[in-house]
Parts: sequence; C-alpha cells; structure tokens
Amino acid sequence: MTNESNVTALRRPPVRQSITVKSSQEHTFNVFVRDIGLWWPLEPFSFGKDRIRTVTFESELGGRVFETWDDGTVREWGRVLDWSPHECFAMTWNITGTPTEVELRFTAEAERSTRVELEHRGWEKLTEAQLSEACALPGGYLGGSFRAGWARILASFTLFTESESNERTARDQ
Repeated sequence: MTNESNVTALRRPPVRQSITVKSSQEHTFNVFVRDIGLWWPLEPFSFGKDRIRTVTFESELGGRVFETWDDGTVREWGRVLDWSPHECFAMTWNITGTPTEVELRFTAEAERSTRVELEHRGWEKLTEAQLSEACALPGGYLGGSFRAGWARILASFTLFTESESNERTARDQ
C-alpha cells in the first residue's frame, strides 16, 4: 500500500527551442503570425497536408489558429492564450489530442537580429499512449519527434523570414 500524499506526478519537461533570425523583432513576429501559411511546412506538420488552402492566425486574445482545406473543412490548431504583439504569444496546441501549450517569445538582440524562443509544455496532461503516439513524425513526445519537429519548423521559419526581410530591404534601397 502506498501513501498517495507521497506520490509525485511524473514530470514531463517542456520542449524548448531557440533560434536567432536576421530580421527586426517587429518583422520577425509579424512574419510568424501573418505569413504562417507561407512558411509553415504543411507536409508533414498539418492535418490536411496537400489539401490545405490557407492557414489563418487570428491575431488577438482568444483568436484561433486554423487550417482551411480546399473543400472548406476547417481544422483548429489552437487558440491564442496570451497576446503581446511583437514580443510574445501563447496558444493551446490541439494537435496532440489533449491540448498542450506553445509559447513563443521574440527578443530584439540588435536592429536586424531577433532571438525567438519556443516552449511547448503541458505534457503531463497526456496519457502514456498519447505521449508515445506518432505526431507528424514517428515516436511522439517520448521518441523526441516534437523536439525534431519544432527544429524543422523553426528552420523553415528562419529561412523564409530572412529571405523575405532581405528582399524587402533591397526593395527599400
């Protein structure tokens, strides 16, 4: 017999990633939310994959982040929980079955350099089966697929943002 007051819930550490983007803080933040449908790697990181027509990020507290398919089907990725334009946002992450949370912070390091920090947390809400289920990549949380997935997503974001920022700078000169 065990004493339930001495039982400690198994801690599931958050997935944390950080990148530096060669772009201003405001531009980096805006590209993330405004252009998410242009840079997000839909294959394999979405519900609809090649059926997706748009990805929408409603830029407000309580706003939805969702994909719309070519047949009009809408699949919600999450809802905005915290909204501080150009600095940070947090949202539920519904793709895991039981919602978890994703938070992104955008910190200016220089005029054209922004540190982007991602934390995906709330894994203790998921069952063992959910933790080991494959998401977009095989292995689930327990197999490291969320860490690998976020690294790929942020790499795609960085490439798009820096390319778009350089084009905009060249046009303005």
